Amino acid sequence: MLGVEVDRRLVVVTDHGFEDLRLEQAVARKHGADLLVAECTGVNGTPEAVAAAVAGAAVIMVGHTAITREALEALAPGGVVVRVGVGVDNIDLSAARQLGIKVANVPDYGAETVADHAVACVLSLSRKLQQYHGVIDGNGWGTPGDVGPVRGLRSTVIGLIGFGRIARAVHRRLTPFGVEVIAVDPMVADRVFTESGIERVTLQELQARAHVISLHTPATAQTRHLVNAEFLADLQPGAVLVNTARGALVDHDALADALIHGTLAGAALDVTEPEPLPMDHRLRGLDSVLLTPHVAYYDQDSFGALQRLSSEELGRALRGEALRCQID
Repeated sequence: MLGVEVDRRLVVVTDHGFEDLRLEQAVARKHGADLLVAECTGVNGTPEAVAAAVAGAAVIMVGHTAITREALEALAPGGVVVRVGVGVDNIDLSAARQLGIKVANVPDYGAETVADHAVACVLSLSRKLQQYHGVIDGNGWGTPGDVGPVRGLRSTVIGLIGFGRIARAVHRRLTPFGVEVIAVDPMVADRVFTESGIERVTLQELQARAHVISLHTPATAQTRHLVNAEFLADLQPGAVLVNTARGALVDHDALADALIHGTLAGAALDVTEPEPLPMDHRLRGLDSVLLTPHVAYYDQDSFGALQRLSSEELGRALRGEALRCQID
């Protein structure tokens, strides 16, 4: 602890992107708790600043703020962290277990929305819309061959790395286009692949066969920079990459090399490491690269569901009930 007096009824929101926090405030008031908005960004996002901001809290609601051991030690005993989103790689889970801090996330609020975004990226890269736009922007008009060959979707193999909820939604959306979809995921049972009617392959098989690679796996010590120079060198010529999962999955310097040298034909990145990419990064300005600002999860439907579900989890935490989506 940091020597502060513990307030068992304090809720701290470290950061958020919602229009307002009326839902969270209503839940806190209902349970006799005070809600504090800390906005732990920029200079207020250092480990020391975050720890000071959450000191004594019974519950913290976290967006993208890094929650270190120092911050977790500052919570009230038996505190709860509600990750307002899916990924928990910004939370020191090992320290949380050791300290008896419960961590929950909201894994199901926006799977369909992320799948929509991923498929939009797949189609844009496959049809080379970005390059065609560049041709018209620069020359006033163009011809079909100005962007090189365009593979038909009916002869395209889509490789999904990860076959969880979002990847399965991507598969459902792509099937009507006549593409072939293959996937790799050591954590998913054979039954799921069979029921989905999708071929399970090894990572090496996926690299050799896929024309489009879409990433849908968590960022862990094992998957960090999964997409590196060696990975990219083993892809089919003209392959493209879509990442709507986590920026840490991709070595962005290796990706830039592959795009500039023509090893890879295109990439769509909703997530990067860091976010945002430095203004002078080589990926910026390439007409083969489509960048979006970590918004794959966002539409009015999903954002509303995220706020509602995370507020409901806040209520469970304040009542001392079992959390709906506690991280083991």
